[in-house]
Amino acid sequence: MGITLKQRFKIISKLLLPNISDFKQMKKILSYPFSVIFYLFFGLTLVKFHILQWLAYNLFGYQAHKKSVDIFNFFLLRCLNLVGTRFKYQNTFQFDLNKPHIIVSNHQSMFDIPPIIWYMRALHPKFISKKELSKGIPGISYNLRHGGSVLIDRKNPDQAIGQIKKLGRYISETNRAAVIFPEGTRSRTGVPKAFAYKGLKTLLESCPDAVVVPVCVNNSWKLQRYGMFPLGMGAFLKLEVMQPLNVKDYKTSELMELIEKTIVNKIERNSKIND
Repeated sequence: MGITLKQRFKIISKLLLPNISDFKQMKKILSYPFSVIFYLFFGLTLVKFHILQWLAYNLFGYQAHKKSVDIFNFFLLRCLNLVGTRFKYQNTFQFDLNKPHIIVSNHQSMFDIPPIIWYMRALHPKFISKKELSKGIPGISYNLRHGGSVLIDRKNPDQAIGQIKKLGRYISETNRAAVIFPEGTRSRTGVPKAFAYKGLKTLLESCPDAVVVPVCVNNSWKLQRYGMFPLGMGAFLKLEVMQPLNVKDYKTSELMELIEKTIVNKIERNSKIND
């Protein structure tokens, strides 16, 4: 009995086209040499911009330092291009730069931060960071100490709340932006974790005139799917801004629930599209 045309097509397809598992394995193998190249340029960028930040801050002050940080993060994105990372920033809203902003985002990897700093640079984003990052990382630690961000001790809740209140007052006085990741720790699979409301509640109450900007980060977890080495190849990192919300228009509890629902629903919709 002869084989059918359909059977012939299947045989030819298997011979000519690698299966998905083979493709993924090939991609992971390729990621090792490309990750080495990435970390070489990443390290050089950190050191170079540590020096440039120091000069800008000490010789010319805040605005010059802020420009150096913007450019620093632009080049960090270019480093990520070396492992095939692409970026897309979606924002159809106009920010009022005469008001403070609170950027609330899901958190998938440490690589969420450079695109937020670069694409949302007009808002002067400042971060809530654990104190351990304030030392030992060229460029990054210096910016955390001198760029307006706050450093918290996770083992000392009173100190952490005090620092978040300080950041709220700072953005209120300067009309700049605070960035908060209410999940606390990164989601390593892209599936959002439940929001921890305490820090977000403190920030909202510390700056009642702020505009909340919900942000959905997609696919950055794929860069760290194997950990810090090798990096995942070919991630398409998307940063999407959703409808800004005035803090004063809502009760704090209702606003926090709305922000979480907005971000989680967007992640779930994007996940279905990607599937």
